[in-house]
Amino acid sequence: MSFLWLTILSALRILRRNPLRAGLTMLGIVIGVGAVVGMVSLGQGATASVQREIASLGTNVLIIIPGATTTGGVRGGLGSVSTLTVDDARDIEKRVGDIGLVTYASRSVLQVIHEHKNWNTIALGTTTTFTDLRNWPVADGSFFTQADEDSAAKVVVLGKTVADNLFERGEEVIGAQIRIKNVPLRVIGILSPKGQSLSGQDQDDLVVLPFTTAERKVLGTKFLGTVGIIMVATQHRYSIPAAVEEIKELLRARHRIHPAEENDFTIRTMEDVAKTVAGASRTMMMMLLSIASISLLVGGIGIMNILLVSVTERTREIGIRMAVGAKRAHILLQFLVEAIILTAIGGVAGVIFGIAGARLLTRLIGWPTIISSQAVAVAFLFSLAVGIFFGLYPANKASRMNPIEALHYE
Repeated sequence: MSFLWLTILSALRILRRNPLRAGLTMLGIVIGVGAVVGMVSLGQGATASVQREIASLGTNVLIIIPGATTTGGVRGGLGSVSTLTVDDARDIEKRVGDIGLVTYASRSVLQVIHEHKNWNTIALGTTTTFTDLRNWPVADGSFFTQADEDSAAKVVVLGKTVADNLFERGEEVIGAQIRIKNVPLRVIGILSPKGQSLSGQDQDDLVVLPFTTAERKVLGTKFLGTVGIIMVATQHRYSIPAAVEEIKELLRARHRIHPAEENDFTIRTMEDVAKTVAGASRTMMMMLLSIASISLLVGGIGIMNILLVSVTERTREIGIRMAVGAKRAHILLQFLVEAIILTAIGGVAGVIFGIAGARLLTRLIGWPTIISSQAVAVAFLFSLAVGIFFGLYPANKASRMNPIEALHYE
């Protein structure tokens, strides 16, 4: 142990002789370890954010949207034609088993005006069950009632973004009047903030109206009773597959779709969305980790090159050590310890750099990050392994020198 301690002190003294060279040698390790820690932190933060959003919408929620249709030999894309109706939603609620909540909606991007201010946003006409199904409570005021929907009342609930852009700080929002398409609407509530969606869209940038108000007085429609989306929440998560099959059979029968024809609607589940996003996140993280690993390997090659130079510069020193009794294992250990110390210092600096970079991205851009102690440990240990692997060749070369030839080296 005393010999090992002396070897470490000797290695530190040698590294202090050329601090600039040692720093540049460690740079690849610092960048590699920092990139690994930072990328894993971003990846885990993004995954956690997706999971929170999926949970907020509900893992037992089904989304039904109009599908691709063919008219006059021309095939349209998803949602090109409104194939869903209010009666479809009501029939699903009545006839499909294990259904908890059903809501439907139509939407359009419109300009909202309050006094001298205006804002383009999404106007969503929906039902009273919208907040319960989306787990989206009202922060201030109240949501519209069934009586408001039955009477097509001119009331509206604002998202947080719309409220912030239409009203001054401290101005009374509840009870104020806004206009959409010159239709006056009384603000009765403000939704609690939701943040960004999976696609990066601001979920709080919307106004919510009773469906009847939107259909008859604000948004308008070519055919009364058509909707752009139907959302269904099952009682239990495990009943989703059965509910999907029942809904398919019911809608195919209602839409009189021939057995040989494709559905004119599409059913998506939150689990499908979660799997797609998680798969994309894993692929991206693996790509970034591969790039970070290449940086570590490049750093390892740099360490090997510098140690080879050091072996050449210290040939006479090696010869003297061997002449006074140093064994091959002692020379091997000396250079191997130098490589390990270089990578250890670079690994620690890389961990600090990665954590600081992740925190900085969170503060400046708002990207969620989760610092993983496991990722930190793996990145640091991998950097040590790189140091040992790439330090073995120069160390072995030094230990195999002929003492007589080394002493005569100029």
